[in-house]
Amino acid sequence: MNLLHVAPYYAPAWRYGGTVRAVTDLTRAQAAAGHRVFVLTTDALGPGERAPAAREVIDGVDVTRIRNCCPVLRDRLNLSTPRGIAPAAGHLIREGAIDTVHCHELRTVENLLVAPVANRLGVPLVVSPHGTLPYDTGRGGIKRLWDRLFAARLLPRFDRVIALTAAEAADARALWSRWGATLPGEQISVVPNGVHLDDFANLPPGGPFRARWNLGDGPVVLFLGRLHERKGAQFLIPAFARALAAAPDARLVIAGPDEGMLAALQAQVRDLGLGERVVFTGLLSGDERLAALSAANLFALPAVGEGFSMAVLEAMACGLPVLLTPGCHFPEAEEAGAGVVVERAVEPLAGALADLLANADRRAAMGRTARALVERRYTWPQVVARLDDAYRAAIADRAEGA
Repeated sequence: MNLLHVAPYYAPAWRYGGTVRAVTDLTRAQAAAGHRVFVLTTDALGPGERAPAAREVIDGVDVTRIRNCCPVLRDRLNLSTPRGIAPAAGHLIREGAIDTVHCHELRTVENLLVAPVANRLGVPLVVSPHGTLPYDTGRGGIKRLWDRLFAARLLPRFDRVIALTAAEAADARALWSRWGATLPGEQISVVPNGVHLDDFANLPPGGPFRARWNLGDGPVVLFLGRLHERKGAQFLIPAFARALAAAPDARLVIAGPDEGMLAALQAQVRDLGLGERVVFTGLLSGDERLAALSAANLFALPAVGEGFSMAVLEAMACGLPVLLTPGCHFPEAEEAGAGVVVERAVEPLAGALADLLANADRRAAMGRTARALVERRYTWPQVVARLDDAYRAAIADRAEGA
């Protein structure tokens, strides 16, 4: 198939979180599977950072970047200003003989501009919300305003929703219903994210990472995520402090870009007297990210409102057990014996951390199960096959309605 993906940001814009990694890895996998894949995105790489507005091929994916006319809106309000993206979409749809347009995230200027073009040209249009639908997971006021202004005319333009989980499918049905749009159950496909197992086949040794950050030889708990209230590091730090009685030589690594919480988290560390037991590394990417995963013994993400965390999947692919909260929407990890899911509060997190830090054999067994679960259900070739089915369904629906 010939596929066009539309997203506000694309590799190497890692600072924008899991959506960038998911879209980048997905398109790379689709190209490897033999699809002709195009990406239409903007020049955003991160606050104050821009890529050249140009066309290039990355890992077999044809990427077109449109300049943001007002970078301040991109950086401060999470709004793109991609002048020229609509005609660019029309050109790519015609040039690439596109079979399906796949939009990423819902409330984007890109969708407002590109969706009418796809509809006018009769090309099926699908959307992956990536965990952004609920109002209570951040930027609720802006989401409500957006929906009042645009939902009634934007939502009906999509032929299918690609939900990451059953919970997100329910969120989509509720949102479409709220704004008077029809979304039958058969027009929702549940397709999770995946990983490229080859990326984790030869991890760098963890020793140099431990030495660089003075982590010692004890167990290391790794948090990989943006330093945002939704990700829950503010619960993990005091929980870790209480769990230290079970493993006095343990260390906690907080890895991720600051989104307004770094100073508060550092104050927590000082107030709890944790000193060098907690390390803040900032954003890790590439080999540094792999080295952190290699050095860790346990991955923890006490988040709320996750779509389907790429960081969790990557940790499991590296053979790490995972400590999660219900808001991660990944009960399968606990059901398989690959992780533990507890409430997003200090006491339950502390209890789970203490149990896992004190039992190396249990961590090792859970880690092996985690790797096996990813191999069995969450590789990108498996995901691509499921998305192919969703695209075909959207194409058939569009043909029936023509």
